[in-house]
Amino acid sequence: MTQAGKVNFVDLGARLRAYRMGRGLAPEVLAARLGISRAALYRAEKGEIAKIEMLTAIADELHVSLPSLLGVGIEYVDNAVSFFERMRQIEEDSEQIIGLFSPVSYLVTTEGYDAVLAQVLHEAAPGDLAQDVVQILEILRKRKEHFLSRRSLLVSIVSDADIERFLREGLVGRRDLEADTLAHRRHMALREARHISRMLREPDIGIQLGVAREPIPSTSFQIVRKGAASTLTISPFRLGHNPNIRIGVGLITSAPEALELHEGIAKRLWATSLKGVEAADHVDALIACHGIR
Repeated sequence: MTQAGKVNFVDLGARLRAYRMGRGLAPEVLAARLGISRAALYRAEKGEIAKIEMLTAIADELHVSLPSLLGVGIEYVDNAVSFFERMRQIEEDSEQIIGLFSPVSYLVTTEGYDAVLAQVLHEAAPGDLAQDVVQILEILRKRKEHFLSRRSLLVSIVSDADIERFLREGLVGRRDLEADTLAHRRHMALREARHISRMLREPDIGIQLGVAREPIPSTSFQIVRKGAASTLTISPFRLGHNPNIRIGVGLITSAPEALELHEGIAKRLWATSLKGVEAADHVDALIACHGIR
């Protein structure tokens, strides 16, 4: 919605595409179900929608409420593919991103993390989610590529308890892994923790990291700012240790109260977090104590 209360049809089309992807529907399949041409659906996903009847039919077919499709109030997103695609869309033209994710914002992880994450998601997901994993990995790749090319300002808060567990256990998708695999995952965690330490000592332009020592919320969230507008995404989906891409309901909103409350959490955690060299020394101590030899 715009400030004047009018529907932003480009954003509406983006949401339509995300929800279609989350339902695993190819464009031609959804078009056939709606009784329209593939070209008409393509135009709808570009925001060229003229009739409310089409919106209603699309919402019914995708099992999403019309207010969610319109972006009125809160979007409720019940699958990981749609949620991460919506995050990608929201980040595309962002100016600042404030994130609280475990063990660290995916946007600043290394290429090595991507390779292991693919293994972890596949080993954690049941067979019926194999295609979802492929889609999620592609969405994540596009998110990171866009961030690295555009360089929105990023504030990422990480928990020292999460880093400690990351070092002790690595990333695993299930418990019955062989010892060699577990060791490999811990070595990957060690490399990522050292990467965090380097970013803290020699920060890239526009990237700020803080290491929180107090308990942090169990639910990940991100605030994306563009000009005077802000969007909050709250994620039940987890890409780290014992990932969850199967079940949950993500929330996306620009409601002032929700933004104010989560901005307050972020400000409090940022104010009490370790930063710079002090934070890097703390991460190095965690590495020395819990990192694999």
